[in-house]
Amino acid sequence: MHEVEARGRRLTTRATRPLWTCPRCGHRFVTENVWHSCSSYTLDDAFARSTPEARAAFEAFVALVEQCGPVEVVVQKTRIVIMGRVRFAGAVVLRDRVRLNVALMRRLDAPWVERIESYGERWNAHRFVVRSPADLAAIPGLAAVVCEGYRELGLQGSLATSEG
Repeated sequence: MHEVEARGRRLTTRATRPLWTCPRCGHRFVTENVWHSCSSYTLDDAFARSTPEARAAFEAFVALVEQCGPVEVVVQKTRIVIMGRVRFAGAVVLRDRVRLNVALMRRLDAPWVERIESYGERWNAHRFVVRSPADLAAIPGLAAVVCEGYRELGLQGSLATSEG
């Protein structure tokens, strides 16, 4: 954890401030008392109507993300989010495929990227679709891209360097 010492006191940055945990549902957020649905779903709920290959593709994606560092998988009603410190990757489960996404500070022009949604200059969600673990494994350089998103956005590393 990045800490700044000043006049003998520990100062925290936005990237190191403790997360707020909702007392009702246990989900963690950067902003205290942020509006959310307080829902509780499982991966089995999310994949109840999908193919085993789609579930396996998602599990392979989570394993790939976990190579970057510790993450939390949060299942919501219509999506699954993956967070380091904040949500930076996720999935929408469809019947025979999974629409995955990973956020990067930059826009990545790659043939496997189906769509990029930009939320300001420094947050670009890259969407791509896989049907099986083999589809995921066939994406060149995906592990490096996912870890870039994990470090810069999932861990709020870009905030630590911009505030530092």
